[in-house]
Amino acid sequence: MTHDRFPAFSRILHWLMAAMILTMLFIGIGMVASLTEYHWLLSIHRPLGIAILVLAAIRLVNRLVGRVPPLPDDMPRAVRFAAHGSHIVLYVLMIAVPLVGWAMLSAARYPVVLYGAFDLPPILPQNDMLYTILRDAHTVLAVTLFMVFLAHFAAALMHRLVFRDGVFESMASLRARGRNR
Repeated sequence: MTHDRFPAFSRILHWLMAAMILTMLFIGIGMVASLTEYHWLLSIHRPLGIAILVLAAIRLVNRLVGRVPPLPDDMPRAVRFAAHGSHIVLYVLMIAVPLVGWAMLSAARYPVVLYGAFDLPPILPQNDMLYTILRDAHTVLAVTLFMVFLAHFAAALMHRLVFRDGVFESMASLRARGRNR
């Protein structure tokens, strides 16, 4: 079966963000598990989270205005609905997790240091109760993102190994244009 590919820019954003999100999730786990490495991991976690937020916004705009290959015609309606729904959830989480993290740090009056002396401005006033709520929300959203990420990965493998319908190749192919068998 043949299937169109995503444009190269879309594929680069997809795989770059996949690597960044997976890295970020493991850094977050490391921050919780290691007191000795906490500050070093946090110094990576904050700017990486903002980079993910910026790239997610770029990716969302790219997805809305760019070309998206159609799903296979023979894909069942329920699977098609799940595919669209899961992508919406992924985009929401890719934006919500770093925004809630930034808001959480703002509520605690912690700086969001990007590099050196360059800090992002707070997006919320200092409030200890709000910080506590946002910290819990950040954790729940991050764990949810990880679960949806794993489901997305499992679905990609299903398309590649079971369905063999070209959906996986539309995002994984190194070729820029054309059709794939």
